[in-house]
Amino acid sequence: MTTTPAPAPSPAREEEKPDGTAPAARARRFWAVRRVPAALLAAAVLGGAGLLLYDVAAVRADHSAMAWRKETADGLATEPLDSTWVLAGASLAALLGLWLLFLALTPGLRSVLPMRWDHPDVRAGLDRRAAALILRDRAMEVSGVQSAKVRVRRSRATVRAVSHFRDLDEVRADLERAVTTGVDELGLARSPASKVRVARPPRKG
Repeated sequence: MTTTPAPAPSPAREEEKPDGTAPAARARRFWAVRRVPAALLAAAVLGGAGLLLYDVAAVRADHSAMAWRKETADGLATEPLDSTWVLAGASLAALLGLWLLFLALTPGLRSVLPMRWDHPDVRAGLDRRAAALILRDRAMEVSGVQSAKVRVRRSRATVRAVSHFRDLDEVRADLERAVTTGVDELGLARSPASKVRVARPPRKG
């Protein structure tokens, strides 16, 4: 479970509790730090800018420019705009820019489910694997369930169970109640819908 300090909620993000005692802020998704893309981009920009600055300083000091800069300048001056290399480079730069914009505008951390924000100074999140493990324990407590696999997403919790005795309809009904109760007990800000499937174990031989 992830717990981080949160800023004081603004009035637009507060909603009254049913008992009217204290306002609770709306839980939002956690934003990813994305250190690796930021470090790669910073290293690329720093390296390119440093190399270009060194070459410009060398030219100002009456030295010849680097061969790669001469070739690049000549190629850009003579290459037609509809050339394959020009179009490929422009497409790559556009895709890179769109990817960076996507990273900047999306929260990320899809593996962390935000929990209800009952305290204005603390935000909490629950990892999907931890939520799936809790629901699996709830499923294994149902009589007749031999094994269970649980997958939790933001909007749906899917439970696949194998029952080795009892009627399948009875096991499914008990399992649906147990999973629904387990989802409520997770304390998530947005409770996922539950989907339960029960089957008999495969026959041997």
